[in-house]
Amino acid sequence: MTKADMVEKIYEKIGFSKKESAELVETVFDIIKTTLEQGEKIKIAGFGNFIIKEKADRRGRNPQTGDEITISARKILTFKPSQVLKAAINTK
Repeated sequence: MTKADMVEKIYEKIGFSKKESAELVETVFDIIKTTLEQGEKIKIAGFGNFIIKEKADRRGRNPQTGDEITISARKILTFKPSQVLKAAINTK
């Protein structure tokens, strides 16, 4: 599903104009993005949790040459679905 698909679904189900639906979707994504950039976690009841995790430096290997390299520290985004979402997915 794309943003355009979400806009279309909101337009059909709620009755907002397409412009209002697009603004709504953009606003929700902007809030999520800003919150995650600040390092906060997002918990959406009945859906799941978005969490930023820190990964430390680690040794790796260049697959072409076999040389050892250091993979730099970074942040990763993880999503853990709620039990409600897991149940909904597994019953269909």
